[in-house]
Amino acid sequence: MARAFLSSGDLIADRRASYADMLFESGDHVAAADLMRQALEIVPEWTAGLFRLGEMEDAAGDEDAAAETWRRLLELDPDDRFGATLKLAASGYALVPDNPPAAYVETLFDAYAPTFETALLEKLHYRVPELLANAIKAAAPGRRYHSMLDVGCGTGLMGDYFRTGVDHMAGMDLSEAMLQKAEEKHVYDRLFKGDINELDYPAGSADLIIAADVFVYVGDLDKAVSRLVAALSNDGLFAFSVETHAEEGELILQPSLRYTHSEDYVRRLLADHGLVPSTIDREAIRFDRGEPLQGLIVVSKRA
Repeated sequence: MARAFLSSGDLIADRRASYADMLFESGDHVAAADLMRQALEIVPEWTAGLFRLGEMEDAAGDEDAAAETWRRLLELDPDDRFGATLKLAASGYALVPDNPPAAYVETLFDAYAPTFETALLEKLHYRVPELLANAIKAAAPGRRYHSMLDVGCGTGLMGDYFRTGVDHMAGMDLSEAMLQKAEEKHVYDRLFKGDINELDYPAGSADLIIAADVFVYVGDLDKAVSRLVAALSNDGLFAFSVETHAEEGELILQPSLRYTHSEDYVRRLLADHGLVPSTIDREAIRFDRGEPLQGLIVVSKRA
């Protein structure tokens, strides 16, 4: 993500940062951090450079220096487009926030949009859309839906699975760049920008709501699910995925800066919001560093 904002506006600083990146990729993290500090001496308020420096210091084993760098970054960028708050929390220097900064999620996916589908489908063997579509169809065989809401729709990977079985399909995302990619597919009847925690959607109007691989960037799901359930019709289905974990604790911020949710958390969440699961399946949802990443595929309805 940092590379999306790489240029400092100073040619010499950019060149030193580029060399620092090469050193980092070669495994010489200490030298990389030293050279990045030299670049930042020229442009001390370069936020992307500060974020990259923090990553280099952390990889070099200097966690205290990395934390100080991320605190400096937050002073310069209080909206926290780079996720310094999450970096501090994941490193044990701050409390884990209930939710990530919205600006961080938006920035991340704006930068990710051009390569999103290639990276997920071809490199990471991403399976969530297929798994969710199969689970929904198994929960209600042959059902036709009047109105579907795809929250966190991204580039529209879910859309193709339901276009022929839905009268009206809406997609929402926090990233404008992702929405532009979804628009190119001409699958959705409506696309709009929004934050899932601030969703304002007609009450009871959607008989199918899907959140595919969204909740890893939401954290505490109580507020988001409350708003989604308000939009769900009495006979509607709410389907979603989460990444999950085997450790103790219901909600964990991982080093990847994604949140994982336990099955106990998911079951309690559904019960708290008047929902019952039709199915909760543990599946390998994609690969991460060559290893299958475990998730939960959930289809629920009103109790």
